[in-house]
Amino acid sequence: MARTLEFYFDYGSPYSYLADTQVEAIAKRTGATLARKPMLLGGVFKSTGNHSPAELPQKSKWSGFDMPLWARHYGVPFQRNPFFPVNTLALMRGAAAAQLDGVFDRYHPAVFRAMWVEGRNLNDIKEVAAVLTAAGLDAQRFGNRIQEQDVKDRLKATTDEAVARGVFGAPTSFVDGQMFFGNDRLPFVELALKGALP
Repeated sequence: MARTLEFYFDYGSPYSYLADTQVEAIAKRTGATLARKPMLLGGVFKSTGNHSPAELPQKSKWSGFDMPLWARHYGVPFQRNPFFPVNTLALMRGAAAAQLDGVFDRYHPAVFRAMWVEGRNLNDIKEVAAVLTAAGLDAQRFGNRIQEQDVKDRLKATTDEAVARGVFGAPTSFVDGQMFFGNDRLPFVELALKGALP
């Protein structure tokens, strides 16, 4: 039976970017369906009492060493964003809009690349517009869409769903209702998709 890999993420999470570079290949290898689920990580933190690792100097220092190791391990480009932290509300609403409007395949890689490969200032609306335009998207339309109620409702619903399922950070994956937190749990995600977990 084909399984589904549910992948909750936020563009402000570098480990979400790293994991995102791998999930399509994992789904393909296991014959699974990949369901990317954009959520607002700030909303998850608020609901669960969790905090960004960036707020903890020791953890931030450690991740500064750890993340480039994972990028090298995966063979993918990565650089820490000099404008971090970024308020991702507009970006995550944009992801919800892109899914609703059928252009997620262009929007999603462009935003992750701008954030964690090109190190662009996605706090700046003009910079976001330039990223979207380069991806062949209508930046002005996106600017309007993220203010519309169906988009706001979708992002809120996905975020609330994540919290209800026990999510406390990003990235978080689910296979058959089993939760796997973090980029480093992807080997277990793959085993679960193969039905090979002990």
